[in-house]
Amino acid sequence: MRLVSNSTDVRAGIVVTGTELLTGLITDRNGPWLAQRLGELGVEVAHLLRVGDRPADLAAALRFLADQGVELVVTSGGLGPTADDVTAEVVAGFAGVELELDGLMEQRIAVILARFRRLSGFDPAGLLAANRKQAMVPRGAQALDPVGTAPGLVVQVDGGPTVIVLPGPPRELQTMWPAALATPAAKAVLARTQPFESAQLRLFGLPESQIAVTLREVGETLDLTPLEITTCLRRAELVIDIRHRPGAEAIRDALVEQIRVKHARYLFSTDGTSLDQQLAGLLRGRRIGTAESCTGGLLAARLTEQPGSSDYVAGGVVAYSNAAKTELLGVAPELIEQHGAVSPEVARAMADGARDRLVADVGVGITGVAGPGGGTDAKPVGYVCVCVTTNDGTALAGDPVLPGDRAEIRDRSVTVAMHLVRRVLARRDPA
Repeated sequence: MRLVSNSTDVRAGIVVTGTELLTGLITDRNGPWLAQRLGELGVEVAHLLRVGDRPADLAAALRFLADQGVELVVTSGGLGPTADDVTAEVVAGFAGVELELDGLMEQRIAVILARFRRLSGFDPAGLLAANRKQAMVPRGAQALDPVGTAPGLVVQVDGGPTVIVLPGPPRELQTMWPAALATPAAKAVLARTQPFESAQLRLFGLPESQIAVTLREVGETLDLTPLEITTCLRRAELVIDIRHRPGAEAIRDALVEQIRVKHARYLFSTDGTSLDQQLAGLLRGRRIGTAESCTGGLLAARLTEQPGSSDYVAGGVVAYSNAAKTELLGVAPELIEQHGAVSPEVARAMADGARDRLVADVGVGITGVAGPGGGTDAKPVGYVCVCVTTNDGTALAGDPVLPGDRAEIRDRSVTVAMHLVRRVLARRDPA
């Protein structure tokens, strides 16, 4: 479902440059980040384009966005000192102006490069040429102070969009973003925006096809057209994003309530908090230990992604071999012999071993067949046994057959384990 068009909406386009993005050598981090930030400001992102380091392709992308009537264009990349860094030149041509040397910017960049020269011993002549190239800005543009060595630009195109030109390294782009928004040209565009209101629901265990049925049923009695609703699977969870302009709050709340009523068993977040954030709160005052086989430490890694996780993560054991399960976790060899390393019984013994050996309140055991080989009719690829135990004798287990390739099975196994921990702790701490 799409948001109803509003003639007052400010529409934007994003152009991410870099041939390495098109060849798959690196993943685009700037485009999604910029789209999120623009959305938070109430800007409708109409297009996100990726182009190589070729002047003709970048110029074509800018012309395309102008033809679509966007009022704001944000580019990333192509501001460095090398021959394939052509964004400033192409944007100048798009704006119909010449490049000019910005003397003050040249001095600022010279100071930065002087530090590099002292530290690295680079050729002074080469650095001087790089300095001059990066200080060339389109006539009339506002230059933004470098975070690295490349200045950003804000260019007002006569009869066209305002173009914000940012460097490619994500740290530099993100640090420069507030300065770009503070320029008069950007503020003039953003003054016409209305921030979006939003809600996010997270469900676990519900197929995406089922939520589609629910949305159709709700739409028969409730006009959902003022809402933009997107659903997708992220880390094996079903995430529903609801976005709207001010004034549609009652419709949004009615939809959320309908989903809550129909799918209470699967709904675990209505305020946008992630599973990781919820576990951080539920584990407060407790210690958790992990014992992992097929996931190879991914559960411990994910738990420790949260700031402050040292307060509740006691540690983790990767026990891949049967001998490691016995020696490190105390799993009885005869248990493995009788039930197999991939079994609910061994998963429970691993969870108990993690609690005992790591002096934790909560233990998690994961063992499974991640593939692509090793599966049998009884225990196919994707069969994973997970168990969570606590010091008071509580135990909760699951042994699903998870879809996907090796990486997806391992990642989904971690999500299953974390949801079991959530369910155990939520029962003990209902508040």
